[in-house]
Amino acid sequence: MKAYEYIHIVGFEETNLVGNVYYVNHLKWQGRCREMFLKDYAPTILAELSQGLALATVRVSCEYFVELYAFDTIAIRMRMKELTQNRITMLFEYWRLTSGNEELIARGEQQIACMKREGERMLPTPVPAALREALQPYAEPRMGSGKQGVLG
Repeated sequence: MKAYEYIHIVGFEETNLVGNVYYVNHLKWQGRCREMFLKDYAPTILAELSQGLALATVRVSCEYFVELYAFDTIAIRMRMKELTQNRITMLFEYWRLTSGNEELIARGEQQIACMKREGERMLPTPVPAALREALQPYAEPRMGSGKQGVLG
């Protein structure tokens, strides 16, 4: 299954006094991966963000398996789990890359809601077509239907 991949090299500022990566950085990298996806595959959404569209994170999680350290090279791989009405659920896998080997470090999930600013209020709005189309190649197969993702 196809995944969008963001490569990151861990810096000292992302570690704690013990020397390992502080856990909250994994969540920060989910956001960075999502931003780079928009830049690469749905740049029109960036313009819509300045015109009232909001991609609000409503749920985020991460399950940690192995510690990371400064200068580890990691690949964060993102796939779309589900798209319903105004919400998108993304899956993330974190892989340490070393000398041609890959080690699964963590798994995460994030759900965003598409919202539209109207004055002081935020109202649900459908997922923009450009974003739906950009995400389609990264959708998980549906169980039993043979169709890709939940867009079909």
